[in-house]
Amino acid sequence: MLIGGSPARLLRLAPEAAEMIGDGYLEVTGPKSATVARRLLDSGVANPRPRLLPSPEDVTVIVPLHNNADGLARLLAALRGHNVIVVDDGSDQPVQIPRDRGTRCRVTVLRHDEKQGPAAARNAGLKAATTDFVAFLDSDVVPRSGWLEVMLGHFSDPEVALVAPRIVALDPESNALARYEHTRSSLDQGRREAAVQSHGLISYVPSAALLVRRRALLAQDGFDESMLVAEDVDLCWRLEQAGWRLRYEPAAHVAHDHRVSFRAWFGRKMFYGTGAAPLGERHPGMVSPLSLPSWTMLAAFLFATLSKWGLIGGLITLATALVRLRRVFAELDNPTRIAAIYLSRGFFAGLWRLASAMCRHYWPVTLLAMLASRRIRRIAITMAVADGLADWFTHRDAGGLDPVRYVAYKRLDDIAYGTGLWAGAVRARSLESLKPTAPSR
Repeated sequence: MLIGGSPARLLRLAPEAAEMIGDGYLEVTGPKSATVARRLLDSGVANPRPRLLPSPEDVTVIVPLHNNADGLARLLAALRGHNVIVVDDGSDQPVQIPRDRGTRCRVTVLRHDEKQGPAAARNAGLKAATTDFVAFLDSDVVPRSGWLEVMLGHFSDPEVALVAPRIVALDPESNALARYEHTRSSLDQGRREAAVQSHGLISYVPSAALLVRRRALLAQDGFDESMLVAEDVDLCWRLEQAGWRLRYEPAAHVAHDHRVSFRAWFGRKMFYGTGAAPLGERHPGMVSPLSLPSWTMLAAFLFATLSKWGLIGGLITLATALVRLRRVFAELDNPTRIAAIYLSRGFFAGLWRLASAMCRHYWPVTLLAMLASRRIRRIAITMAVADGLADWFTHRDAGGLDPVRYVAYKRLDDIAYGTGLWAGAVRARSLESLKPTAPSR
């Protein structure tokens, strides 16, 4: 048996499959081993180590652009030897490519006379490209050495449609906000490689930097041009629903010029929040801010009453869940111990998600509840501080912010996103993006 993945699950392996894995590695040598490998990859309990990769000559880099000539020049300087299509999306001054770029990369410029949005610009480049693969790079990014080769290897799997790098900060130390963004940018999906799955550890990847299989995107008609925000999330989910596999590869780095003035930063976070409502319309049931097992919600609610009967009820709820989990692990050695570890990790992870949601997605509701009850006020303040400190500890990095300023920025980050979330829901006249759900099985 194997336990792991995201969401966590238990896999029962047939003896032949277990023998294939052996010392923890599985080499695909035929149809049977390929089937086992696919199951492990889709479950998130294994990561690929491809040996073959397409040539960088099979890649066209597409750069959507609107009024960022300096960023484009910086990006082109890093794209030596690549085929590049720049889509000028209605810039005030038409893009001019310096002549000295010709020896570094081959650049073609397409122009929209009027601004049509980043999705339309990317689609124009996608249709103009002729290579098997296209890399989308925004004009405010700079790829680091080896970025393309690391991602290309994943396409040795014919079912992979999209691979994304880790987005890191271009200038991580210009001010305190830059240091916060260096460790907690909305574009940075973290250090762990993973399959990109709508209900997984990484549910989407940002379009600031993507490498895609061109025919897979064309079959989906590219990005949804009616969406001005969250079009990257929508694309990931449509590809997944079409049966394609998507990967996040943090060994590949692309640096992003983060917004580090407070007004621009706060506004951008709000803008991201408004994307949940249109996503909810297109993908019902997939944009819930909070997805927890019913037993976790019940136990948390009972403990939060801070009463004797609440404590007893919470413990009974956890004990019942433990008995049910023990049955799942009955065939393993020490099933009670394994079930207890699994239960405790799941419960505390659930509490963290609940605290995060109350401070971020549901902060207006939390604020109203705080005004109505002194007990709720104490609980909410404790949650806000504890969640912020836990987040700081998880994402801390050398040269990062001290915990006090980090927690302050984290709470402002959450307020901005939550404000955009509720504004988008009001505008769409829909609560789809606000409804909590039970996790999928």
